Amino acid sequence: MSTFTVDQTHSTIGFEVKHMMVSKVKGQFNNYTANVEAADLTDLTTASISFELDVASINTNNEDRDNHLKSADFFSTEEFGEIKFTATNIEKDGDDYKVTGDLTIKDVTKLVTFDVEYGGKGTNPWGVEVYGFEAETKINREDFGLTWNAALETGGVLVGKDIKIKVELELNPAA
Repeated sequence: MSTFTVDQTHSTIGFEVKHMMVSKVKGQFNNYTANVEAADLTDLTTASISFELDVASINTNNEDRDNHLKSADFFSTEEFGEIKFTATNIEKDGDDYKVTGDLTIKDVTKLVTFDVEYGGKGTNPWGVEVYGFEAETKINREDFGLTWNAALETGGVLVGKDIKIKVELELNPAA
């Protein structure tokens, strides 16, 4: 097994959620760590994958909203500072993969499956191998204790329940 590192300057762990039932708010976590080991990343089924996201690094390009998300209304970052994902099963699905694992938010752990697309392998200008992946899943935030909301006068709610998680990764062999 070889160890791979995430090139964070070319990777994003982001999300999107409906706002006021009509638009979407997008954001990302700026700080995270990953443990990726595999015999061969061109065959993801050989991999062991885990991630830890620093919830305090949430960034939606609005400081007031970010502070609200860090508060007890949502993530309670003082008490629950990390979101964790550990893959438990990886299956080939045509040219793509289904990566299933334990997602933990606020000490609630649920099994989720990411649809993962292998973007390919290349060599960067410095001679380092580069592997690309895109992954996506959808969760109900309320299943993880993220239940704050506000009713709208026109009907509906301020924040949607479904959160789309989008991950774009560039991996390199560890030096």
